Amino acid sequence: MISSNKLLGDNAEDYACAFLLSHNFDILSRNYRYKHYEIDIIAQKEACIYFCEVKIRKNNYYGYPESFVSEQQQQRIKLAAENFIFTHHWDGKIKFNIIAIESKNMVLTFFEDAFF
Repeated sequence: MISSNKLLGDNAEDYACAFLLSHNFDILSRNYRYKHYEIDIIAQKEACIYFCEVKIRKNNYYGYPESFVSEQQQQRIKLAAENFIFTHHWDGKIKFNIIAIESKNMVLTFFEDAFF
């Protein structure tokens, strides 16, 4: 049985992909894994690859979704991104982004260059 949190996360990633596609991004990968690390969405627009972490919260009582991407998680995303870049022989620009969604009203905020 799929947990409600897993279903909420999957729906958030679908919503984030729809947003990216509507803004002329190409989706290269979803849930890209390297060892124990994962990147929710890898997208490309023109000559730049975007590594996107999707965060959703039912409400903002305990903080905004984007505030739940820890330094440790950022480091894990960077390690997975390094592997993607190496295995795909990418030598163009890259950006690390957060897509934050407040689920009550499905408000999406795209934080480009959220971390380096």
